[in-house]
Amino acid sequence: MTKLYLAIPCYNEEEVLYDTTNKLTAKLDTMVAEGKISQSSKIVYIDDGSKDKTWEIISELHSKNKYVNGIKMSRNRGHQNTLLGGLMTLKDSCDCVISIDADLQDDINAFDKMIEDYENGAEIVYGVRSKRETDTAFKRMTAQSFYKILSALGAEVVYNHADFRLMSSKALNALADFKEVNLFLRGLVPLIGYKSTTVEYERSERLAGESKYPLKKMLGLAWDGVTSLSMKPIRLITSMGAIVFCISILILIYSFVMWIIGNTVSGWTSTVVSIWAIGGLQLLAIGIVGEYIGKIYMETKERPRFIVEKELK
Repeated sequence: MTKLYLAIPCYNEEEVLYDTTNKLTAKLDTMVAEGKISQSSKIVYIDDGSKDKTWEIISELHSKNKYVNGIKMSRNRGHQNTLLGGLMTLKDSCDCVISIDADLQDDINAFDKMIEDYENGAEIVYGVRSKRETDTAFKRMTAQSFYKILSALGAEVVYNHADFRLMSSKALNALADFKEVNLFLRGLVPLIGYKSTTVEYERSERLAGESKYPLKKMLGLAWDGVTSLSMKPIRLITSMGAIVFCISILILIYSFVMWIIGNTVSGWTSTVVSIWAIGGLQLLAIGIVGEYIGKIYMETKERPRFIVEKELK
């Protein structure tokens, strides 16, 4: 029978942990009673260096609830590193892991279909949102644009999928071979290439507290996704440079012709505009190249992506 672990990253989630645990416990009880998963299945909370009472609550739940285990990171490393740390810690302890956020906006009833697909041979099952009616118009527009831009830049991502997925121990061991420090898991997992499928679900409202992914962090994650998975931004710089060079040659020829036929060209406005435009383009190009160089710098250091301080089993 399938031994399932739930990997749940937590950062300052004291407001939702009790309710989340009650719902997940009831769900696992039902799945165990129906013979879908093993009785040794677990709920594993992964504390990302929370500043509130998150770890204390996890420890309390561990002592009272047979399902609850905990992993404590040594410091705050961000959602992606924390999730990876949990997955790598659990990969040899179970048959498969489902990663889900602590707020349970992702539908826990999708677990059943995920387990069914896993038992039918899928090594990875992606949770995909069927619609985005709970999002604001701005969030919906930016999220959909994000996936489209990534695809246009050549990155392999699953549309409308975040980090709600099932991965088998085989897939997790394959993921362990990806050593990069700059993590974008929703782009890395498809690179594994094992048999996969999707499960559609509807995302609900957050139980309590505030989202740990405001606009600034979402933009940062999007940029990490682009620069970690695609070289096209640098190639676009090359293309823009070629275009600007061609335009400058045409302007040079035009100016030379005007000088030969005796027309006076004032040129002040065009000169100023050209300087600002080319200067801005150069700064943008330097910035993009700098981002890639910075990522190379971080990769060469080979610093650990996460450090587990404590584990409750």
